[in-house]
Amino acid sequence: MITLKKIDEDNYRKVLAIKMNEEQGKFVAPNVVSLAQAWVYYEGARPFAIYNDEEVIGFMMLDWDEKEKEAGIWRFMIAEEHQNKGYGRKAMECALDIIRESNKFDCVSLEYVPGNDAGKHLYESIGFKETGEIDDGEIVMKLDLH
Repeated sequence: MITLKKIDEDNYRKVLAIKMNEEQGKFVAPNVVSLAQAWVYYEGARPFAIYNDEEVIGFMMLDWDEKEKEAGIWRFMIAEEHQNKGYGRKAMECALDIIRESNKFDCVSLEYVPGNDAGKHLYESIGFKETGEIDDGEIVMKLDLH
């Protein structure tokens, strides 16, 4: 079963040990960078380990901006050996459940690097739509929660 658990002293090393293939490296920052950003932006960053039962299989970081009433999927990756098994979709659904259950947001945003067709397809299949905006070279998508 796929679940998200907050990053803590018990799982951060497993998140850091996740290997990405060369293709993934083009689309997502290394987890060590993401965890450093979570520390620097601690007021809004919500880092999670993605688990399949008791095994860490990925990483996700949410951007929690209650003032703007918009949550974001800041980082998202599934370990190379666990891809194409439906885990990414289930992890996204878990994240959206956490966001919806907070009752603090009107929408969820994310950005993807052009060429990340697998990510784009996943996000569109969940209901995200491109906004027409480009942010630092990445395509912005949003999901309305109402």
